[in-house]
Amino acid sequence: MISQKQELQIQQRLSPRQILLMRLLQVPLVSLEQRINQELEENPALELVEKETDNENNTLENNEEEEYVSDTENTPDEDNVQEEFNKETDIDMDDYFAEDYGEMNYAPSAHNTNKDEEYPNKDEMYVSHESFQESLLAQLRMFNLSEEDAKLARFLVGYIDDTGYLSRSEEDMVNDLLFNMNITTTAEHLNKLIEEVIHKFDPPGTGARDLRECLLIQLERMNKEQQEQEEDILLAIQIIDKYFNEFTKKHFDKIKRTLLCSDEQFHGAISVLLKLNPKPGMVFSSSENNYILPDFIVSINEKTQELELDLQNINIPELRVGKIYQGLYKELQNKKSISNEERREAMIFVKQKVNAARWFIEALSQREQTLYKTMYAIMKYQKDFFHTGDEMALKPMVSKDIAAEIGMDISTVSRVVRLKHVLTPYGVYPLKFFFSESLTKDTGEEVSSHEIKKMIVDIIRDEDSDLPYTDLMLCKVLNSKGYNIARRTIAKYREQLGIPVARLRK
Repeated sequence: MISQKQELQIQQRLSPRQILLMRLLQVPLVSLEQRINQELEENPALELVEKETDNENNTLENNEEEEYVSDTENTPDEDNVQEEFNKETDIDMDDYFAEDYGEMNYAPSAHNTNKDEEYPNKDEMYVSHESFQESLLAQLRMFNLSEEDAKLARFLVGYIDDTGYLSRSEEDMVNDLLFNMNITTTAEHLNKLIEEVIHKFDPPGTGARDLRECLLIQLERMNKEQQEQEEDILLAIQIIDKYFNEFTKKHFDKIKRTLLCSDEQFHGAISVLLKLNPKPGMVFSSSENNYILPDFIVSINEKTQELELDLQNINIPELRVGKIYQGLYKELQNKKSISNEERREAMIFVKQKVNAARWFIEALSQREQTLYKTMYAIMKYQKDFFHTGDEMALKPMVSKDIAAEIGMDISTVSRVVRLKHVLTPYGVYPLKFFFSESLTKDTGEEVSSHEIKKMIVDIIRDEDSDLPYTDLMLCKVLNSKGYNIARRTIAKYREQLGIPVARLRK
């Protein structure tokens, strides 16, 4: 017998306005104009404010505008319209989190107080592109992996440096997984993932452990893409696979004698090798269009020496709800020549478009306030850095600190920080740069991880090239200076800085 029971559940639901704001919080400034144009195309009730019509707009009475789209004085038909509209636009939290926010866009600047004469470089354009790591993670989603293997593959991607190489051995990564993530695996399993997944990424050569492997991956990919096997490619594979040391030392005559190839054949193989990229990851960082459009500008007032914060507002148009649609809504309420069903459907459509336009404008304004408050809190928290430009002056700061300062959720701070940049007198920095974990010195003072990284760079710069510091030696030097830091942490920071291990620095 089937039993029936009732139970009370609490579900969190987001309104379309909240979802729109959350989306706009994440979008970089460079995509803002595109996002607005998209909204203008999709919603005929939203229109640009033309400069020459400003005086005409001032004649529009506020009470007349509210009468068109009033939400408080609804007719009986309008109440039904509103009820159905609310049902159609309500959204569940599960649906919200299932959405992909990778292509979300950005909102305009309402708090902009920039003065061209004070900061003439603010209009310098930078174009932001997908980062190398983001590209690799996007490609990873194309593989049909188990949940465990997908987690391991994401971990491997994290160890691929900016040049495209895996910066850590399989044995070390096995230990890192065990101690940091409590995941048990083997070096053989990681090696299988590297060869079957990571080495399939673009650009070819990504995930190689050394230059020889990087070149071989590219040659094998090149060979598979050819309809017929080319002798030049096959010979190049032989040279790199079996005679890499001789090739790097330019013992070309020895290679030709061993392989019994002619000068013409050898030069053909060399021409193939010259087309390869020894640093595949640099394709992203060396792009001609690899610019950034800063979302904020922090400057120092010459008279008062106080920090000033401005929001960028480049090519952002002014928007309003179209007067034609406002009038159309009122006209439909009073039109008797159409049936109630037709009028009801038309009113639903008009009201949806008008409300969507109003919500978009309100979301842009609210977006501005959130942006300004968040960046102002960061500027205030890291004021020593903004005054001096010294990374050693950066304080330990996490999203929780800023969220508490502005009275908002940590997720809101994360959305504001995502893909945003600030222009300072010392250069352009991503907002994530100002967030760092803290370490405690022997004196009890908390210092930022930026300070530790700066000290590592200084120590390695002054080291003896014949006897470079190992991670353990770096750990002892920092410990002697009062910094309580482990060797593994030193290794992590060194890898983040792109500094090779001691044996490769000789």
